[in-house]
Amino acid sequence: MKITSVRPWLIKSGASYWGEFLFVEVTTDEGVSGWGEITTTTRLANRALCTILRQIGAAVTGEDPARIEYLWHKIFRSFTYMGSRGAAVECVSAIDIALWDIRGKVLGKPIYELLGGSVRNEIALYTHPNQAKFTSKEAVVREIHDIVESGHTALKFDPFPYQGRVADGQPREQRDGYLDGSMSRKDEREAAELTALIRETAGSDVDILIDAHGRFDVPTAIRLCRSLEEAGQIDWFEEPCPPESLNALRQVREKVSAAISWGERGHTKWDFVPVLENRLADYIMPDVTWTGGITELKKISALCEAYYIPVSPHDAAGPINVVAGAQVMMTVPNFYKLETSEWNLGKYDHLIDRPLDVSNGSLKLAPRPGLGVEMNRDYLQDHEIELA
Repeated sequence: MKITSVRPWLIKSGASYWGEFLFVEVTTDEGVSGWGEITTTTRLANRALCTILRQIGAAVTGEDPARIEYLWHKIFRSFTYMGSRGAAVECVSAIDIALWDIRGKVLGKPIYELLGGSVRNEIALYTHPNQAKFTSKEAVVREIHDIVESGHTALKFDPFPYQGRVADGQPREQRDGYLDGSMSRKDEREAAELTALIRETAGSDVDILIDAHGRFDVPTAIRLCRSLEEAGQIDWFEEPCPPESLNALRQVREKVSAAISWGERGHTKWDFVPVLENRLADYIMPDVTWTGGITELKKISALCEAYYIPVSPHDAAGPINVVAGAQVMMTVPNFYKLETSEWNLGKYDHLIDRPLDVSNGSLKLAPRPGLGVEMNRDYLQDHEIELA
């Protein structure tokens, strides 16, 4: 069997927070294809990745798709000199996921069976409220009640108002082209009030997880975390500072009591080693579509196991992101929960051949070969974004 093409599918979809998904299909000369995903947070990045993927496709055409580890390194090392983080690793991730999907289909096994077999029967989830519905105290209460009644025992939200707004593709945490790490006292107070309301509504048995989106400077992150600790008995404070400085993360960690979660912006095992060695996080949350794919998520999870650190994969994109992370977590002893963007994942139904079963707050993977889902090719063709 040989690889014949690597095809990016950039899809317009209202199911995506950013309005589009980026899937990747790897095809072979024996008619077996596999699917990956690397949906990013900006439209510019998605289009740049499509260009890179086409070049990578030319480089791996003719290769044996079963040589997953070899191909991981071949692609990754092609970018080493210019820097192998970011876009390079995201492309590796998508292709790696697709290769595992192919391997599972060829052998007639779910991917988790190829990674050592399952250590659990289903995947516990944590999810997000739809904060667009937070128009009143009563609306917040209704949204949180829906999550709790769906069977979820953990939820995550970002209570901090953004200083700017999404415009011209610029990240919403940027202002005047610079990462502004501050927060007004008024916005801090409103964040604490919202957190207290959600804690009161969810009750004491539900984990409350706070996402800072890696956007605060050190004194602001410390102040905000402390105010939420007092307001809502939070169970983790996620990525308080930008990822470029682990010293900033260390300063925050030394001054707060809440557990620290880190990792959605981490690329490959090498980014996670210093975080683990320096005891900078209590939870590690790699994204399977950004950190290096199924191959790398399994390795990062093993590193965390050696430190007795729970792994909780990040997810902010589409159905391949969800099921690829779940396939690995079926085999990981030190697993906490898998993230999903909403408690009801029916928004993905039009993209895949069967709905994802997330009843009672957990994902039940069908024992089907590969990832266990197939993409709806007709929908993809009808909604593909044409690139110049």
